[in-house]
Amino acid sequence: MTLATQDVRWGAAGRMIVDGVTLHAAPGRILGLIGPNGSGKSSLLRLLCRLRNVASGVVTLDARDIAAVPRRELARRLAFVEQQATTEVQLSVCDVVRLGRTPHRAALASWAAADEAAVNAALARVGLAERHEQLWHTLSGGERQRVHIARALAQEPSELILDEPTNHLDIQHQLSILTLIRRLGITCIVALHDLNLAALFCDEIALLHHGRLLVAGAPESVLTEETIREVFGVAVAIRPGTAGRRHIEYLVDLERDEAGA
Repeated sequence: MTLATQDVRWGAAGRMIVDGVTLHAAPGRILGLIGPNGSGKSSLLRLLCRLRNVASGVVTLDARDIAAVPRRELARRLAFVEQQATTEVQLSVCDVVRLGRTPHRAALASWAAADEAAVNAALARVGLAERHEQLWHTLSGGERQRVHIARALAQEPSELILDEPTNHLDIQHQLSILTLIRRLGITCIVALHDLNLAALFCDEIALLHHGRLLVAGAPESVLTEETIREVFGVAVAIRPGTAGRRHIEYLVDLERDEAGA
C-alpha cells in the first residue's frame, strides 16, 4: 500500500466537502476518481498531497501519517499535476521542467549533471525532448499538459496525482496523455470527468458523491448502469469495449429532448 486515507473529512464555509472517505492506491496501478461536479474530487486530491490539512481522519504514505512527513521529503515522493497552470513569465520548456528538481537540491546548490539528466529523461518520456528550448506559452494545450507532467516526473516521484489532466483537450491529446500516464508504471491517482476514459485507462475507480465515497473497485463493479443512473442522473447501456474494458453508451431520446427544448 502506498497512499491511503482513513475516514478523512474536510470542509469549508460550514459545508463538509470530503466526508469520511477511506480508500487506498495500489502500488504501480492507476486509481481513478470520478463523480459529478462538486463531489469532492479536487479537494480530496489536495488532501492527499497535503496542500490542505484534513479536519479529521488521516492520510498515510506507506502507513505513515503525511502530516509528520517533512515537506521536502514529501515532495521527493509525491508529484501533483493541476488541471491548468499558466504564467506570464517568459519561460522555456526546460525552465518549467527544471522546477521539478527543487525538492532534490539544497539551497544555493549549483545545477548538477544528475538534475539535467532527470529533466532530459522526463522530457523524453513525454515525447518533448526536441522542444527543450521552446517558449512554454507557444505550445498547444496538450503540449503544455505534457510539460507539466514532465515537471512532475523530474521530481522522480513514486506517486503521481493528477487533477483532470485531460480537461479542455481535444480527444487526440486526451488519449495520448492517458496512454502516457498508463505507461509510466508508477502509482497514479487521477480525477477524470469522462467515464469512458476512466473505464479504459484505470485499474480501479473510486466514485464520490456529495463528498462521500459511494463505491470503489474494478471498473466493471463501479461503472454499472444502475450506479451511473443514480449518481449522474442519466440512462446508459454498458457494452463490451476495447481490450476487454467496458464502453458506456448514453441513452438519449433526441426527438423528445428537442421537443422539450
